[in-house]
Order: sequence, then structure tokens, then C-alpha cells
Amino acid sequence: MTSRIDQSFQRALLARYADAPPLNRPDFLHGALQAMIARGSCRAFQDKAEPVDLVDVLCATALAAPTKSDLQQRDIILLQSQSVRQRLADLVGDQAWVADAPMIAVFCGNNRRQRLLHEWHDIPFANDHFDAVFNSVGDAAIALGAFVTAAEAVGLGCCPISAVRNEAGAVSKLLNLPDHVIPFAGLAFGFPEHSAKISRRHPMRITCHIDSYQETDLKGDIARYDAQREKEAPYQKHRLPEKFGEVSAYGWSEDKVRQYSEAERSDFGMYLRACGFRMD
Repeated sequence: MTSRIDQSFQRALLARYADAPPLNRPDFLHGALQAMIARGSCRAFQDKAEPVDLVDVLCATALAAPTKSDLQQRDIILLQSQSVRQRLADLVGDQAWVADAPMIAVFCGNNRRQRLLHEWHDIPFANDHFDAVFNSVGDAAIALGAFVTAAEAVGLGCCPISAVRNEAGAVSKLLNLPDHVIPFAGLAFGFPEHSAKISRRHPMRITCHIDSYQETDLKGDIARYDAQREKEAPYQKHRLPEKFGEVSAYGWSEDKVRQYSEAERSDFGMYLRACGFRMD
């Protein structure tokens, strides 16, 4: 007999994926996994601060996540000051909800500590190339994902803020980041005002591959995905209508190509070099 929990999990899977996998192992697909499948971004928060000890535990949980070669090249900066959060919100642009978030964390990639270790042990740092950036950013991304999962497991809502990289230099100055420490993403979090809304993802056949990468009828799959997204959660407005006009069928792919039709963060490589990273 299918339980109510099993049915809820299956509904969440179907809301997320057109080709949702069958629920054949309900004995271990409850609890945390169901919450992760049904999660959604939160941009409206209650006027209620999270307990400090809870935030500390969430940071500890995030920093317990995997890290490349145990190098631990990631830091979390908690913006407890309303004035600092407001200054960050001003930097990330037209996102008023950022300033209203009760807490913001900025996840940083940190290659500085590794370089200091080499100075202290008087051993040359032989990996001064692009992988130094890549490793530290990977560590920061893993910690961010772990924090989001942990926060939502205890009833908080979260929304990453990638726009901190739009003004990476100014954000670095605001947070007093030294060379070789860079902002990867912000994260607004707090007690949610509303229940999370599930955002449909690509069918799994597009993004989950067996043995090798495949693109079988990708254009058709994207067209069907566009139509389903437009039917279930249509965009309320067209992006850049003054440049591209308005179309009768405005789906996910139309929105994303319009978004990336304008240059963004074109100076980010220059910023990384100014932080001391080599890009070769």
C-alpha cells in the first residue's frame, strides 16, 4: 500500500521532472531527500532573526562538506549588520529583497591560506595557475550547497546571490577580502514567509547520462520543456522588450538567451588577476 508520504514524494518528483524516476524504494526516500526534491528559492522572509547558535551549527555543517584534498579553501562571512547587508544589496543592483533578508552569508573561495602555508614552511607553491582558482571556487560551491541543504532541513528558506560577482572588487573591499580570497556567491536566508514553489528542471534525460555524454533530440526536449514551463509557470514579463520585442511563446530558453545577450562580468578575469591569481 502506498503511503501518503510516498505519494507526496512522487508528486514532488513529477513537479520537478517530466521524466521523474519511479519511486521503487520508498523505505529510504523520505525525510531529507523529499525536502531536497521539493525545495525552492525563497525571496520573502519573516521579520524574525535566526538564533545565533543555529547559524553557527549551519556553518559547521557546511564546512564539514567535502573539500578538495582536505585543503579547506572556503570561508563563510556572515553579514549580521543591517548596514553592511544594505551596502551589499546596493552593490548587487535591482534586488530589493536582498536588503530585507534577515541574514546574508557570503561564500568565498580562499587560496590564500595554502599560499601562506608555503611561505611558513619555506616550500615553493608550484601550482600558481588557473587550477588554484578552480579548486577554491569548487570548495566554496560545495560548502554553499551543503549550507542550503542544512538550512532548509531545519525550516529556513534560502536564495543564492550570484550577483556579488557583478561588483566583485567592490564586494571584496566591503568585506575586507585579501588577495587570493574571492566572493563566490551570497546567500540570503531566514524563516520563509511562504511555502517554497517547485521550479521545474530539465528532463533528466538531458542532464543525467550513462557512460558518456549524449545529446539525443536536445532541441526537441528543450522546446517541450519551454512549453511545459510556460504552461505551468509563465513569465510575468519579457526580458529586454525594448531590444527584442514581445513574443507569443515566451519560454525558458527565450528568457535565458535574452539574459545572456548582454555582457556581464566581462571584467571578472581582470579582477581575479588583480587578486593575484594567474589565469593560464
